[in-house]
Amino acid sequence: MENAMVVGLSRQMTLRRELSIIANNLANMTTAGFKVERMLLGANPGKTSSHQDGPSKINFVQDLGVARDFSDGVMETTGRPLDVALVGHGFFVIETPQGERYTKNGRFTVDATGTLSTADGMMVLDTDAPILLDAYGEAPRIDAKGVITVNNVEIGRLKIVGFSSLSDLSKDGSGRYRASENAEILNIETPQVMQGFLERSNVVPILEMSRMIRVTRAYQSVSNMLKTEEDTTRQAIQRLGKVN
Repeated sequence: MENAMVVGLSRQMTLRRELSIIANNLANMTTAGFKVERMLLGANPGKTSSHQDGPSKINFVQDLGVARDFSDGVMETTGRPLDVALVGHGFFVIETPQGERYTKNGRFTVDATGTLSTADGMMVLDTDAPILLDAYGEAPRIDAKGVITVNNVEIGRLKIVGFSSLSDLSKDGSGRYRASENAEILNIETPQVMQGFLERSNVVPILEMSRMIRVTRAYQSVSNMLKTEEDTTRQAIQRLGKVN
């Protein structure tokens, strides 16, 4: 296969991946705590096919992974006492069957046992222990440090942690992240917690739509180039066949 087609195919594959990432951003623009993602691209040098003249090396387009923008989304007031938002650095810690996971989504509830949980039933942690509330009692108060009180009696404190490097986090589904084995986990003693608020996605729809249009046009351009190369190669083979 000719050099132009190989390079074109490598770019087409990364553009398809980028379109998928943009579509996922748009699909989650109303998801609490979602962080917008960007594709990381690089050049992967390689040798050209045999030729009489011209360059001896070419650069293929390489998918280096996905980067996430962990900047704050808009803090939206809900007035619901079990909705909490984190301003700045920090993650809520929850317990899942696979171990501890970390999230920015502070839409919590109380399950049938009175345990503070996520919407899908995962336990919200307080220093590795559950937080027990009376589902039918007085609404709890949660201060800026995450301390939970009912009738002025402290019953728990939201476990909030940070990371020395956010690159140690990877997606785990449902708006959660898991940490790598070597991740340095930091306890945040003075977080900024807002009760009755939810942090919305930091996706900016107009920017994502602009990116989608740009990437779609680039994909169409590469597809047209590949078709032109294919037609040129076919015509050359047909002419060679007639000569022989």
